[in-house]
Amino acid sequence: MPPFDAMAVVRAAARQEQFLEVVAEPEARARFAAAFTPRPLGAETSPLGAALGRVLAEDVVSGVDVPGFDRSGVDGFALRAADTLGASEEAPVRLRLNPEVLACGHAPALAVEPGTATVIATGGMVPRGADTVVMVEHTETEEGEAGPVVLIRRAVAPGAAIAGAGSDIARGETLLRRGTVLSSRSIGMLAAIGLAEVPVLRRPRVAVLSTGDELVPPGSPQRPAGVFDSNGAIVAASVAEVGGEAVPFGIIPDDEGMLAAAIARAADETDLVVLSGGTSKGAGDVSHRVLSSLGRVVVHGVALKPGKPLCLGFVGDTPVAVLPGFPTSAVFTFHAFVAPLVRAMAGLPEYAAETVEARLAVRTPSEIGRTEYAMVSLVEDEAGLAAYPLAKGSGSVTAFSMADGFVAIDALADGIDAGTPVSVTLIGARMRPADLVVMGSHCVGLDRVVGLLAERGTTAKLLAIGSLGGLAAARRGECDLAPMHLLDEVSGTYNAPLLPPGVGLIPGWRRMQGIVFRQGDARFEGRDIPDAVTAALADPACVMISRNQGSGTRILIERLLAGARPAGVLNQPKSHNAVAAAVAQGRVDWGVAIETVARAYGLGFLPLAEEHYDFAVPHARRGREAVQRFEALLAEEGTGAMLRELGFAR
Repeated sequence: MPPFDAMAVVRAAARQEQFLEVVAEPEARARFAAAFTPRPLGAETSPLGAALGRVLAEDVVSGVDVPGFDRSGVDGFALRAADTLGASEEAPVRLRLNPEVLACGHAPALAVEPGTATVIATGGMVPRGADTVVMVEHTETEEGEAGPVVLIRRAVAPGAAIAGAGSDIARGETLLRRGTVLSSRSIGMLAAIGLAEVPVLRRPRVAVLSTGDELVPPGSPQRPAGVFDSNGAIVAASVAEVGGEAVPFGIIPDDEGMLAAAIARAADETDLVVLSGGTSKGAGDVSHRVLSSLGRVVVHGVALKPGKPLCLGFVGDTPVAVLPGFPTSAVFTFHAFVAPLVRAMAGLPEYAAETVEARLAVRTPSEIGRTEYAMVSLVEDEAGLAAYPLAKGSGSVTAFSMADGFVAIDALADGIDAGTPVSVTLIGARMRPADLVVMGSHCVGLDRVVGLLAERGTTAKLLAIGSLGGLAAARRGECDLAPMHLLDEVSGTYNAPLLPPGVGLIPGWRRMQGIVFRQGDARFEGRDIPDAVTAALADPACVMISRNQGSGTRILIERLLAGARPAGVLNQPKSHNAVAAAVAQGRVDWGVAIETVARAYGLGFLPLAEEHYDFAVPHARRGREAVQRFEALLAEEGTGAMLRELGFAR
C-alpha cells in the first residue's frame, strides 16, 4: 500500500465532480422527453422470474443486520463528538487526521482516538472510537505541525449522520410471512438479507447493472464492510412489474474500464440500460463519467429528495438511467423516471397513481431547495387517516417496501407541521385496513405473536416508532396497542406509572437485560456485575457503547455507571442489535442489551435486570374484537411456551 497522503485526499475531495447542473423535476422530465420519444417495440414472449408473484411457504426471518455495520450517511470525517464541544466559527477545534480513508467496501483498520478524525465516504464503515460524522461541507483542512488536521467549526451530537447496525433490519426480525405474494419490493427485502431469488411477456429488454466495490451478490457469504446487492434485485423486479424484461448484468466494480465495457455491451444488446450507484459526488463514483465518455448526458442532478444524484443520458440511441445507490432513492427514481419509459416502450398505458387524503401525524422537516417525497405509513382512527413518516432514510431497504405511499413537500418549505392535511400518493394497490394496529417498541417476540394471529385470520400493521412514540399514539387514539418497556425512575416500576389518562395496560412478557461482551474477555468472563463494571472502568482501553436517551436501557446504563463516563459512552445507537453488532465486530468492548440478542450474536452475557415488555391500550379500543383476540392469545399456554423458547419469561 502506498504511504498515506491526507492532503492529497483533501485535494482530491476538493476536485470531486459536482453535479453538471441540478434542475427542477419538471425540467428534467422535459429535457429527457425532448431527447427521446419511447415507442412500443412489438410482441415477444419471455418467462417471468421464479419468485415474482410466487407465494411464500414459510416466514422469512433475517439472519443478518441491515446495515451490517454502523455506516456513514455523508462524505466527511468520523470522529468523537466529545472532541467538538465548544467548537465555533471563532474558535474551531483542530483534530489530527488519521492515515486512513474509509471508502465504501473497505473495513477500517485504525481506531479513532481522542483528538483525531478519519476521512470517511458516504456508506463507509464507522471505525472503532468514532461516534459521529461531520459533513465535509462543514469542515476545513490545513497542514499542521504534526501533519494534516481538520478544522471543526460547530459542535456535533453523538450519532449524527450514522446509521447504526441493524437500524434498518434487525437479525431475528420477521420480514415476510408465509402466504405473502412476492412483489418487487418484497424481493428487494429478501435480497438485502442475502437470499437469492429472481424475471415475461412481450417487453422491452432492460439491462440492470449494479456498481460498487462494496456489493456482495445475494447468496454469497457476507464480508466486513460488504453490502448485499439489494438494488440489482429490486430494480430487476421493478422492470418486470411495470412491463419490461430485466436482463441482469451483475455487479461491476468501481473501475472505469470494466464499467465502460459493461455499459457499452448493455447498450448494444438491450433497449434500455439502468444502473444503480455511481451518481453522486464521492471520489469513487464513476458512472456519470463513463456515460459522458461513451455517449451524452442529458440530466445529472435533479432537485428532489430522495433522488438528487439521478443521471439520464444515451449511448448511441439507447437511453441510459443511472440511479442513486441508496435503495430508497434508487427505487423512487426508477418509478418516477424509468417506469413510464418502460411502460411506453411496452405499449402499456400510462400508470395513474391513486391518492388519498390524510393528516400528517408528526412534524416532518425538509431541506429547502429540493422537492422531498416523504415515505409514510397510513393508520386509520376515528378522525380518518393519519400519515406516519417512516424514520428510515434513503439508505434503508425497507422504507419504500413498508410504505403505504408518499407525501410531496414543496422545495420552498422547511417541512410540514403535525396535523396538516396532506395528499398521499399510494404505492401499489391499496389494501384493506389491518384488523390490529400496533405502534411502539419492536420485539422479536411480538413478531411471533402477530404471526400466530395471522394464522387465525387476524391481520396486524406494525410500526416501530419506539416506546414513547407508541405511548403518544395510544394517548391520541391512533393505535390499538402500543408495546413499551419504560422504567419509571421514581418508583423503579416498568410502564404502569407512565400511562396517560384514558390508557390501560395489557401485561406482556419479561426480557432479561444485561452486559454483553465478547466471550473470553477476562474483564467480564466469570465476574458478577459490580466486579465486571469495576474492571471495565479501571481499563481506559475498554470501550463501552451506550443507548439513546428516552430508552429504558439508557436508564439502566446510567444507574449502572453511577456517574462514570467511560470511553464510548457518547456512542448511543437506538437498538439492542446495534449494540450487539458493535461488540461482536470489536468496535467496542461492552454494552447493555437483552439476552435474546446476545445469544443471536454469540456474545457473553451478565444478567443485570429484568424489564417488562407490556402493551398500552386506549380504553376506547379495549373492547375491539382484534384486541380481545390478541389478549386471549397471550394468555394461551402455547404462546407462553413459544416466548420461553425465544428466551423471554411470562
